[in-house]
Amino acid sequence: MLGCSGWVVDDMTDFDLHTLVVGRDAMACRFEVAFNAGETCDATALAVDALDLVDEIEGRFSVYRDTSELSRLNATAAAGWQSVSHDVFGLLARARELHDLTGGAFDIASGALVRAWGFLDRAGRVPDPATLAAARERSGMHLVELDPAGRRVRFTRPGVEINPGAIGKGWAVDRAIERLAAAGVTSTLVHGGQSSVRARGVHGPDLPGRRGWRVGLRDPLRPSRRLATIVLDDRALGTSGSGTQFFVDRGRRLGHIIDPRTGMPAEGAISATVLAPSAADADALATALYALGTAGLDRIAPAGGATGAILVVPDGTRGVRVILANMADADVMLDSPAGTAVERHEPGGTTA
Repeated sequence: MLGCSGWVVDDMTDFDLHTLVVGRDAMACRFEVAFNAGETCDATALAVDALDLVDEIEGRFSVYRDTSELSRLNATAAAGWQSVSHDVFGLLARARELHDLTGGAFDIASGALVRAWGFLDRAGRVPDPATLAAARERSGMHLVELDPAGRRVRFTRPGVEINPGAIGKGWAVDRAIERLAAAGVTSTLVHGGQSSVRARGVHGPDLPGRRGWRVGLRDPLRPSRRLATIVLDDRALGTSGSGTQFFVDRGRRLGHIIDPRTGMPAEGAISATVLAPSAADADALATALYALGTAGLDRIAPAGGATGAILVVPDGTRGVRVILANMADADVMLDSPAGTAVERHEPGGTTA
């Protein structure tokens, strides 16, 4: 799976106040489980159990392990129907729904494109036209067939590759939160690589007016500064950007997020953050919004819907525009440094 984008979500606000944090490296990132100190019996043991679950999920999903379920599926599904576990089928089914929701801007079956551009091995390169064309022919959810009744998967063309890098961490965070909730934990926060976060309950004492967990969103151009503080009230957050994974070709900076509709690295946005009910959805939708840019705000964060978005784009000079879509004032507190223009997106593409 793709590694963490360390610049995206800053340290949790008040994270070290009366908080127990248990962490472990997984999925090329640091996963952490946070509790209110003294609130949950056996908190450490419960956190270890949740992190063990993350390890199990990585063992099934990682395309960097030849023995993983997804690697075996990539190797065999073009030959015919393959039975998969409930977890893998659930991931693929939700990925198809998100693919359709985003108009193809999120596509878990674009592994051939990730490989062609060298990002699978973290060695970015520009593919020659023939290599790129061949990768595009082997990419896309239209080449993946799902059989819900039999819990089976097949590819309609050889060379198709599922790559869960834009949803896998969020999926693992969700399963960890569910495991903790089933154990009776009422307040907790789980993050994977700081770019995928989900919170439940209240951080600190449950006092009148106090709600959720606060996380800090770093400025993507000035990582030492905070762009905003966001309240996660039984919600998840995902952030996408190419701040740490990119290469420069003939003076042009090319990031690791591929627009599956074009086969080219996505350009135009600086970072995209999405708040959603689940971490898997937040991760996938943030990736799609990064590719879609401002034109995708109505699709990703429609007014009155369950998701909100913060999109950071260049302003055409040396500053940036921070565009909020379907975000309540109580959920986001912006730190607006000089050169930052803050706008609110209205349905139909207008901002105010």
